[in-house]
Amino acid sequence: MRIGITCYPTYGGSGVVATELGIELAALGHEIHFISYSQPFRLSGRDDGIYYHEVPVSSYPLFEFPPYDLALASRMSEVAEYYGLDLLHVHYAIPHSVSALLARQMLAARGRHLPFVTTLHGTDITLVGLDRSYLPITRYAIQESDGVTSISNYLRERTIADFDITRPIETITNFVNCDVYTPISDAAQKEKACERHHFAAPDEPILMHLSNFRPVKRVGDVVRVFARVAQERPAQLVLVGDGPDRSSAEWLAHDLGIQSRVHFLGKQERVSELLALADLFLMPSELESFGLAALEAMACKVPTIATRVGGVPELIDDGVTGLLYPVGDVDGMAAGALNLLNDPPRLKAMREAARQSAQKRFCSSLVVPRYVRFYEQVLAQTAK
Repeated sequence: MRIGITCYPTYGGSGVVATELGIELAALGHEIHFISYSQPFRLSGRDDGIYYHEVPVSSYPLFEFPPYDLALASRMSEVAEYYGLDLLHVHYAIPHSVSALLARQMLAARGRHLPFVTTLHGTDITLVGLDRSYLPITRYAIQESDGVTSISNYLRERTIADFDITRPIETITNFVNCDVYTPISDAAQKEKACERHHFAAPDEPILMHLSNFRPVKRVGDVVRVFARVAQERPAQLVLVGDGPDRSSAEWLAHDLGIQSRVHFLGKQERVSELLALADLFLMPSELESFGLAALEAMACKVPTIATRVGGVPELIDDGVTGLLYPVGDVDGMAAGALNLLNDPPRLKAMREAARQSAQKRFCSSLVVPRYVRFYEQVLAQTAK
């Protein structure tokens, strides 16, 4: 198949999933065309079968804000017609599904059939879409999509309830490449020790957090949890990513007197290599529709201490592959982290369980074929 993929190319879960999906689909022999305002950050530019098409947005004095959604629709139709795309797959409802709908209509007027699939990721439904300014158009675009998927049952059910959706929505979870996100092998322990040396002494555990540092991620709670852990035993905190709350997190670490133990790495491309160095992963989010970063950590044999929100319980089995707490329970999360770090047999068992869960339920080799089958169903239905 020739598939067009549109996503936000920035550092966030929806962009990561869309990019990784494109890479996996190309590896299966499909032709993938990314259509966005910039190249997705996880694209290397060297993958066979993957093409990138930039969306140019003109700026005129008449426009207070450049009309990206219109430019995107125009570019979608151009790429689809020129390269003979079979379908579009858009990630994040606003504005991508609206642009795909317009592109479909433009091509239909010229006798060209172009179905599109919308994948719902989270804040496009729970935050942006529920804004009264966007709710009617979000509902309409979902209803008019040729196929709709959701990354968790939680998000699927919330979308149906909040938007009064009557069309079917299929849950296809996020996934991880279990051959890329791997624990450190016994043969590589010496190399791991060298890598850990950059952050921690041999007897110091590493706690890690990965996100886009938006308020919903509660990065301040990450720092507070670590501060309580560091009061009880030597440890180090590694934070990967960047965003609006990074500065406040840096100052909080300074005010708590732990800045020497906290490492802000900014955005990183090879996060699989970093995650494998961690002993525990922290995800104290206000809301997560799935929790992709936690899944990536699990595949690296790193248990997650997270909040019991959204779709997280569908990913993490509390007490088996990680620990779940109420939002804001900094003391509970810190106590849970300390209990695990002070109980090596239990931590080891949880590490093994986390990896096994990732392998048996969320490996790309299991999930990506579900997308392929879904595409085939959509093409068959729309061809009637």
